[in-house]
Amino acid sequence: MLIFFSLSAQNVLSEAEKQQGFKLLFDGNTSEGWRSANADIFPRSGWEISNGELKVLDAREGLERGGDIVTVDQFKAFDLQFEFNISEGANSGIKYGLGNNGPSIGLEYQLLDDENHPDAKQGIAGNRTLASLYDLITAEKEEGFINKPGEWNHGRIVVHPDNRVEHWLNGRKVVEYIRGDSIFKALVSGSKYKNYENFGMADKTPILIQDHNNLVRFRNIKIKELIN
Repeated sequence: MLIFFSLSAQNVLSEAEKQQGFKLLFDGNTSEGWRSANADIFPRSGWEISNGELKVLDAREGLERGGDIVTVDQFKAFDLQFEFNISEGANSGIKYGLGNNGPSIGLEYQLLDDENHPDAKQGIAGNRTLASLYDLITAEKEEGFINKPGEWNHGRIVVHPDNRVEHWLNGRKVVEYIRGDSIFKALVSGSKYKNYENFGMADKTPILIQDHNNLVRFRNIKIKELIN
């Protein structure tokens, strides 16, 4: 098993991270800073906070679905880091670039059990697999650097002030693109998002965690705003 995380306290910034300008988006105990993507309050069902983890619950077990959640705050350029633990066969995602086409339509860092979820075989050339820019760009990753369902992985999304964007997985850069350039526009025109105007190009965005009916756990969600 690959180990990428210290065994120190969770959901606590180090002194170095504080000096670098990071702040926690999840305090480990409450839903403070988060709300439903479609309401001003946090969902009353479908989500759970326990053991220092923010959990999307599994609606397949007969639980009521809570829907997507978003941060109360919005961000322009940022370095977002998070740890995630997907259950077997699970699907979820972290979305950004939201606002031009409704509260839940935007760019997505795909979270998926590639071995056991059918979406991994959909799309084009694997562009719906783990850490990919969903339906647009396939993550270039090696199996040996991915922890299996039930184990923790580290994700990272960096949106630079000049619209360069990076997806990272367990310390490795797996996607890089320029938001809004001709290549990006061509990819969008051939995707499920082709009919959305200015898709993914919102100037400021909340961070969204997707409820896809499957158990996925999150912790150590932190962000640093980037400036020119």
